[in-house]
Amino acid sequence: MFAPLTRRDQRAKGLTYLRGLLLDGRRKSMQPMAERLGVDHQGLQQFL
Repeated sequence: MFAPLTRRDQRAKGLTYLRGLLLDGRRKSMQPMAERLGVDHQGLQQFL
């Protein structure tokens, strides 16, 4: 799915974002997702 992204860090952030969307939780905005994943929300925001 993320193969067209050439940089490894972009693919990793894409996978992290997808995992966040699939997790349980009512709020799918960036900060709550990042908190559930244990990552920095700014990194996910920059991916988008």
